[in-house]
Amino acid sequence: MDWKKEIKSWGLILAFFAFLYFTGLLPVVQGALQSVLLSTGLIKPNLERVDLTNQKFDYSGTFQDFEGNTVRLADYRGKTVFINLWASWCGPCRAEMPHISELYKSVQDQENLKFLMIGVDNDFQKSKNFIEGKSWSFPSVHASYGLNKSLLSESIPTTLVVNPEGKIVFYQEGMSNFNTDEFRNFLISQ
Repeated sequence: MDWKKEIKSWGLILAFFAFLYFTGLLPVVQGALQSVLLSTGLIKPNLERVDLTNQKFDYSGTFQDFEGNTVRLADYRGKTVFINLWASWCGPCRAEMPHISELYKSVQDQENLKFLMIGVDNDFQKSKNFIEGKSWSFPSVHASYGLNKSLLSESIPTTLVVNPEGKIVFYQEGMSNFNTDEFRNFLISQ
């Protein structure tokens, strides 16, 4: 074994990852790779009913959209709501957002179906800058005033669907490709 050659190889690999890390490109590259993985259709949401039958969704809470307007969660009462918690630094969040955007485009004309993408970055401006640089069309807000108990999660991305009766009918921690016929039909049927 040629140790010089081996050390040189590992040095180049480490230098590449250090470059990605220090330039801030690591989450972008991770997100792109994970988005390609999602496009394969291997990772899809599990539509088995989540057993939260006794848990009503908490509609208390307000958010701030990226134009500075206040968005009240209570305004979504009586609608089916697709909610996604994300952060600008989260690779899996970045990976699933293009798929969520495509899903949103395909169902945005459904009168009783609303989307709410909630940025949970500590810094409002980071979330705003991240969203402004993209062509996604879904409604997005920032958790400037915090999250209520129904939205608290130990990981991101977290996605949930609340039906018009205020019951959580879908809950998933982790990324997924939600732009499938099965999931679209699930949303519309609520």
